[in-house]
Amino acid sequence: MTTDVVMAGFGGQGILMIGNLLSLAAMEEGKHVTYFPAYGVEMRGGTANCTVVISDEEIGSPVVGSPKACVIMNGPSLEKYLPDLRRGGILVINSSLVEPSNVDRDDVRLLSIPANDIARQVLGSQQLASMVALGAYVALAGVVSMDTLFECLPKVISRKYEKFIPLNVNALKEGESFARNHA
Repeated sequence: MTTDVVMAGFGGQGILMIGNLLSLAAMEEGKHVTYFPAYGVEMRGGTANCTVVISDEEIGSPVVGSPKACVIMNGPSLEKYLPDLRRGGILVINSSLVEPSNVDRDDVRLLSIPANDIARQVLGSQQLASMVALGAYVALAGVVSMDTLFECLPKVISRKYEKFIPLNVNALKEGESFARNHA
């Protein structure tokens, strides 16, 4: 089994962190992984994306032309990556910032999740929106277990911010729950 996902948004949304978390969780489960982050020159607000490839076999390249899944956190990222998403692929969009009607494809599995709204209203901080989206993606794709994601959180959240690990666990759970109820 080989799968891949492109995660994209703007800097400061936690895109690289959720890609790193997914990669670490897959490695923890004994899978082969590549993690390919990219970001604009701006410190915050610029573009940020990453590609994660997960496989039971060795991976030849971290570069993916037509991803099997996309987690899209803003409008410009939808415009950039939607055309490349493979037919039958999974598309998770943050409907707090991306208009679902802009998805002009009926050959993909779309989950429109108001990640910013859930993060702000339920969890108290919209900085958790990317974790909400990751929880939804993992629930749909089944690429790693949620428990493994929870276990790997201390590896991506520095000790200085470890008090926020429970909030991140809750964000992942909120995304998972939304996906299970709306997919």
